[in-house]
Formats: sequence, structure tokens, C-alpha cells
Amino acid sequence: MLMKILIALAVIVVVFVVVVATRPSEYRVARTVTISAPAPAVFAQVNDFHKWDAWNPWAKMDPAMKQTYEGAPAGTGAVYAWTGKNEVGEGRMTLMESRPHELIRINLEFLKPFAATSTAEFTFKPDGDRTAVTWSMAGKVNFVAKVIHLFVDMDTMIGGNFEKGLKEMKSVVEAQRSLSR
Repeated sequence: MLMKILIALAVIVVVFVVVVATRPSEYRVARTVTISAPAPAVFAQVNDFHKWDAWNPWAKMDPAMKQTYEGAPAGTGAVYAWTGKNEVGEGRMTLMESRPHELIRINLEFLKPFAATSTAEFTFKPDGDRTAVTWSMAGKVNFVAKVIHLFVDMDTMIGGNFEKGLKEMKSVVEAQRSLSR
């Protein structure tokens, strides 16, 4: 009887490992919003980490988190680091590529609650006096993360925050545009 239980447990473990191993080794989450403002106005909100507090959903989760800025004041070479409670953790963003009004690429290093590296991108597609901005994040998934993703979907976990952030960015940029008219 004990041998049958051990064999059954071994089969369950093997099946679980196989299921986890066959999960995707990369993830990508993306959300888009159209903002009633030209691309330069939208781009300016993302290209300068100092402006992120106005729309960054994680800053709103932990208003007491510590934030530091290094490197360039904006654009390529700008660095933003944070340390907060469990919801926001600890990490660092380095702006790696800044193509005015087109693309911003950021190296995103999470230190806590778990270490991971991802790439965040913002793309800007002008359409007259409106701009479609897409916020995306992609990265590789190790075995432990694959296990977590069995129970917590990355798109669900991050996508809602991207939606909140883009909605706030839309409000900020459109309000600034109204004031400047």
C-alpha cells in the first residue's frame, strides 16, 4: 500500500514538473490608450521619470515609498529606483532608448519581493492631434516563475495596473493640454 502511494506521488510530481516545463518561457503584457494630445506631449510624460508620480499606479499603492533619481535628468541614461512595501517591492528602471515621439525602452530590474529583469516599452502612434500610447512589458520566465504563473496570470496581475496608469496619464496630459489652450 505504501509503495502504491509513493508511486502515485511520484507520478503527480513528474506530471506537475512536465506541465510547468511546457509553460511559455517568456511573457508579454501590453495595454493601449488613445490620448487627445500630440505625441510630443504624451512622450514628455514618459521620457522623464520625475513626471511618473502623476500617473504611475504603483506610486499610488505606496505613497511612502522611497524614490531616487540618478543619471540623466530625462531620456537615455535616466535612472529611477524605488523601495516600498510588499505591493511595490524594490527595483530600478534605466531608460535605455529614447526616440522622440516614437519609442521609450526601459530596463526594469526587480529586486524584491523576487529578483527578475524585464523590458518595458512605450510606443507612441500619432493620429492627427491624438496619440495612441502602448505600455508593454516583456521578460523571460524561469522555472519558479512558471510555477507561480500557473496560479497567477501575469497579464491579469500587471495589465490592470497598466490600464490604471494609462488612464491617469490620459487625464494628466489632456488636462495640461486644456490649460495651455
